[in-house]
Amino acid sequence: MTIKTEDLLNSILESLDRITYIKAEDIPNIDLYMDQVTTFMESRLKRTTRNPGEDKILTKTMINNYAKNDLLPPPNKKKYTKEHVMLLVFIYYYKGILSINDIQALLEPITKRFFGSGDSFNLETIYETAFGLERSQIDALKKDMTEKFRIAKETFLDAPEDSQEFLQIFSFICMLGFDVYLKKLLIEKMIDGLHDKGRCGTKETRMKETKEQKE
Repeated sequence: MTIKTEDLLNSILESLDRITYIKAEDIPNIDLYMDQVTTFMESRLKRTTRNPGEDKILTKTMINNYAKNDLLPPPNKKKYTKEHVMLLVFIYYYKGILSINDIQALLEPITKRFFGSGDSFNLETIYETAFGLERSQIDALKKDMTEKFRIAKETFLDAPEDSQEFLQIFSFICMLGFDVYLKKLLIEKMIDGLHDKGRCGTKETRMKETKEQKE
């Protein structure tokens, strides 16, 4: 027995085609109360969860914890702006692979420089550019998944027939898992680099700080 490509692979590729992100234009331009934010996020991202009937996209406790850990700027009179929602979307995608500290290190430079700036180049520009890469990445991912699946089908051909299908799927999962593992390591190393740069500053900044301390 072998992996049924027309069933498993096609199902995976079709699921990738259904992946969408929340466009900036779809986010309300009016400030929202917390209940309205959670309702909006649930309505837009519910089908991305493993168990849509049970899994929660966002809760009040989560939002409060994000604000407490400086991932999210505080609301204005208990209301959250469009920019708050965009940051929550970033956090939603990051939290599955990164720690709270890593997410904070990654988003802090963006929130400090662009949140509520009012400039033409703003948080919405960054949001749309980042998520606008999605389509090309999905196309590339589909090709990569197809190739990994082909390789998996060629493994364990000498295994007992009643175990071949499971072992070939196991091979496929192992390749995908290793890919995720390597990319997670790479992301963490890049964040460490950004964190070190932010903590230490440039040589000129350090020299200026030393001079000011002496004075």
